[in-house]
Amino acid sequence: MQVFTYPAEEYSEANIDKHDILKFIKRHRNMIVPELDKKKQYYLGEHNIIRRRRKKGAPNVRAVCNHAKDIADTASSYFMGNPITYNNTGDAKIEQLLEAFDAASIDDVDSDNALDLSIYGRCYDYVYVKKDETTLSAKSLEPEYTFIVYDDTIEQQPLYGVYYFPQTDTDTQKTRYLVSVLTTQYKYVFTAEGEGETASGPCENPEPHHMGDIPITEYKNNKDCIGDFEQQIGLIDAYNTLMSDRVNDKEQFIDAILVIYGTLLGDTESESSEAAKALRDLKLLELPSDAKAEYLTRSLDESGVEVLRKAIKEDIYTFSHVPNLTDENFAANASGVAMGYKLLGLEMITKIKTRYYKQGLRRRIKLFCSFLGLKQIAIEAGSIVPVFSRSLPQNLLELAQIVLNLKGTVSQKTLLQLLPFVEDPDKEVEEVTQESEEAAKRQKEIFGLDGNPLPDESEAGVDE
Repeated sequence: MQVFTYPAEEYSEANIDKHDILKFIKRHRNMIVPELDKKKQYYLGEHNIIRRRRKKGAPNVRAVCNHAKDIADTASSYFMGNPITYNNTGDAKIEQLLEAFDAASIDDVDSDNALDLSIYGRCYDYVYVKKDETTLSAKSLEPEYTFIVYDDTIEQQPLYGVYYFPQTDTDTQKTRYLVSVLTTQYKYVFTAEGEGETASGPCENPEPHHMGDIPITEYKNNKDCIGDFEQQIGLIDAYNTLMSDRVNDKEQFIDAILVIYGTLLGDTESESSEAAKALRDLKLLELPSDAKAEYLTRSLDESGVEVLRKAIKEDIYTFSHVPNLTDENFAANASGVAMGYKLLGLEMITKIKTRYYKQGLRRRIKLFCSFLGLKQIAIEAGSIVPVFSRSLPQNLLELAQIVLNLKGTVSQKTLLQLLPFVEDPDKEVEEVTQESEEAAKRQKEIFGLDGNPLPDESEAGVDE
């Protein structure tokens, strides 16, 4: 994983040189972007097989079997198919924070981030205030145009984030970048012509963003920022080649050469051409008794090819740790324990995703809480705990039995968190409590308990 660093003792967020920023952009375009583009092409189905060339006249079927998209979609949906929920371990209410998340469409941003993580191995989002508005918004940024610069200490603390948006001049067809540099306190914006290091001097006209930290957050898929299908690209290419050659062999089999023994179709070239045309149209060939005809073909080992195809496909899913959900044996035993073993590999890589994603979420929560603090809304960011839930079919009867068996041993809030259809356990506990109080009140009214209060001890003549 390539990390951009800058000397900590030389850094000042009030004095950032454009020349340094453009050097980082050039390194990003030359060293990181080509790998990111390749991953995106494979997700979109633009595999190496489509650029294969064959001899003129030979069949050239180029089949793309997009396992890359299947792996990325499955892994990201399992990881972020259900929106993240948030629990509060502090005393302050977090309803206003959750409302701010909803206004910023955080669930959509998380969904986009999850797919970028699966494809690129990293993702970025940007928290900002829209022009002429006072509410926060969030957007998932393209990894091809975003990076973070860290200091050169052992902690590698982030110094600033860079997002450069490409713009093409319609007249000259030249590309320039609108560069945004986000530090802890300021936002700098300037224009750079292409990838050349043409600009120099300090960044000017800083604008305070009042977010309390760098508003661009980086998330990692794992320690080395490896995408979910990145290491299976070679196997995917082998599968595409095998399937393409398999179809090409069928095409060649259909266009097999007809060999005639003991006679000719005609005495001259024109007669032979007319006879061949009649043969194609009528599908009829008359031969003398001592002559014969047969197609010149090669035998196709379909069984061997099928064994190889299944082996490659199995390796693709095995090494990616993402199960093949279309496998007929996958749902043969759908019990909770059996399903857990089948999804063990996917669960392991998802736990790694979750651990690294929580690191970024803590920074995002800090940004929102800091901004809400400007509105006199005090929320302790450290008390907010994100909760992830897997996107899987649930056996509600089995879950209900677990909840019933644990009643009295585990808190009601914890039990409600086990149920996938309960989005806000705190609110659910309040509603259950309110319903219980209303039911008790109605019961008292029915039996007239409110009309017969217990006598006061002093009125009843009880001696002290």
